[in-house]
Amino acid sequence: MLKRHQADQSPEPISLAARAMEDLLFIRRTIKGGATFTAVPGWGGFGMGVSALAAAALASSQPTAERWLLVWILEALLAMAIGAVAIHRKGRRADLPVLSGAGRKFVLSFLPPALAGVVLTVALWQAGADSLLPGAWLLLYGAAVVTAGTFSIRIVPVMGMCFMVVGAFALLVMPAAGDLSMAVGFGGLHIVCGVTIARRHGG
Repeated sequence: MLKRHQADQSPEPISLAARAMEDLLFIRRTIKGGATFTAVPGWGGFGMGVSALAAAALASSQPTAERWLLVWILEALLAMAIGAVAIHRKGRRADLPVLSGAGRKFVLSFLPPALAGVVLTVALWQAGADSLLPGAWLLLYGAAVVTAGTFSIRIVPVMGMCFMVVGAFALLVMPAAGDLSMAVGFGGLHIVCGVTIARRHGG
């Protein structure tokens, strides 16, 4: 009787169809999140572009170089916050891992050029070459986007190349028009590419 009772309490076996469905869902999530990082936020990029346009207008009216730099540092922090929140929300909606698989590669590829930009900012500021900062920022941000975009959708590295072109132009042709270059790059390019990503790749 005891053995029969124990047999009656054993869990029912999972059906072959249910197990196959679970396996397919797992494979789909793995492929979707491992090969290409698709959680790049289009509307987040749009928000970053709008804030950059506002920062360019505010920075151009500052009476000192120190206050000008402060405006752009605050804008960089705001843009990072907007981007991080937007990536998190888009990744959660699509059930995509942000800090593993292709998402992890995306972040790790973005960081080296971004950190180089921080070091170069300090060096150029100490050397009194603050007019070169906008071009350097645009160029290195573009390089970061290009390298990270290797693990993302096609428009991302294209956007990075556009940033690099604007940065090179700002450095070599128009170093005195830094705020205009920043508005075109961090403002205009983010808005145009952000809207394109949002429409074609789900927000």
